[in-house]
Order: sequence, then C-alpha cells, then structure tokens
Amino acid sequence: MAQKIAFITGGNRGLGLQTALDLGKTKNDSIKVVIGSRQKSAGEEALAELQAAGVDADVLEFDITKTSDYQAAYDYFDSKHGRLDILVNNAGIAGGTFPGEGPEHRAGDVPLDLLRRVFDTNFFAQVALTKTLLPLIRKSAAGRIVNLSSILGSLNLQADPKSPIYGAKSFAYDASKTALNAFTVHLAYELRETNIKVNSAHPGWVKTDMGGSSAPMELSDGSKTSVQLATLAADGPTGGYFHDGKTLPW
Repeated sequence: MAQKIAFITGGNRGLGLQTALDLGKTKNDSIKVVIGSRQKSAGEEALAELQAAGVDADVLEFDITKTSDYQAAYDYFDSKHGRLDILVNNAGIAGGTFPGEGPEHRAGDVPLDLLRRVFDTNFFAQVALTKTLLPLIRKSAAGRIVNLSSILGSLNLQADPKSPIYGAKSFAYDASKTALNAFTVHLAYELRETNIKVNSAHPGWVKTDMGGSSAPMELSDGSKTSVQLATLAADGPTGGYFHDGKTLPW
C-alpha cells in the first residue's frame, strides 16, 4: 500500500495537531503528515509529540498569510514526494471576540480592516494555497482537499430564527466561512471528472484557543470530520458540507 502524503496548515496546535495525530494513526491508510507551523520552535515541539505517538511526520515552517510560503510549500512536496495526496486547509482566525459577542463583528459597523484581515486569512489565503498546490494534488491517485469551515458559515441556518446558531452572529468570521464554502462548491465542480474530492468540514464547537474552555467538544472529537473527509473512499462525496458524517445545509 503506497504511503499517502498529507499537509495540514496550522498543524502545530489545537485541531490541526489533533488532525495530524489522527491521520497519522489511521488504520486503513499509511499516511505521512506534514504540519505547517508559523514558528519553527513550535513546529518542532509538535513534531516531537507526533513522533513520540508513532506518527510518521515532518514539519514545514509555513505562514498562511505569507504568499512566498506557498511556493516554498510546493517546492518541498515536489522535491520530496512529487505529489500531494491530502490538503487540510486548517489554518484560520476568528478576528476578535468569538463566537459573535464583539461589536467588531456586527454587519452594520464592522471595521473594514478587520473584515479584510479575516478574509485574507480565512478565504483568500486558502484559495491561493490550494491553487498553488493543485498541480501536485492532481498527481495523486486519490486527491483529497478538506476546507475547515464552520456551521456559522451556513446561510440557511443563520437566516432561520429556529436555528440553534441564529443568535451567533460574528459577521467577519461567518462571512469568510460562507465564502470558503462557495470555493468548495466551485472547485469540486471544476474537478468533478477527476479523482480529487473537495469538501467543507465543520469540526464542531471544540475546546481550542479559538473555541474557548466553554466549548462542549474535546479535540479528539473535533478532528473526526476532517479525518473522515481526508480519507474518503473512491465512492465518497465531493462538493459537500459535513459534520461527523452528516450533511449540513449551505
């Protein structure tokens, strides 16, 4: 069984690190995980943790906000492996108080510099990185792209007064995830005749630096959806929006 190569942005902590750990220990696949980390020292600490758990891993100094790092990532995977099988676009920011209590997120008075910063990280950077790495993913026998979205990006649920997230309005963050979902739909359509599957994942409200200590889900649960979508079988879905095996409304 050929080993698969996975790249997880923001993989040195939180959901990214847990996803790397779980992907590297997947029973049905042999997967080498490469974690992207903005700080080299933090990445090396995470790498040591992964290796101690028996995961075949490597670390790449990578900042999703630096466009020069995209080509460096391409060169790394091209020179070492000649392809990329799994891309998990995990890195992202909340941009302020989360989830939705800060006035900086209100649609009527959101500061445009905040809106641009959140979109630059959560949307434009994801599109640009995926575009850069796509030629390598096309070389995979079973390419998988997982975009870390959020249920807060669901326009259907945000507009429904009966929805459990109706009152959770964080405009900059929510809108960036809605845009990322649109990218998922369009890219999946573009690649519909290939062996590449593209899906959006809602990890859930998880105890991370972003999610906070009040979140009901542990890291080990929050990584499940990303791992499921990263290891889909040939007959698995593409162009979908999922949480723990269930389809979410756009």
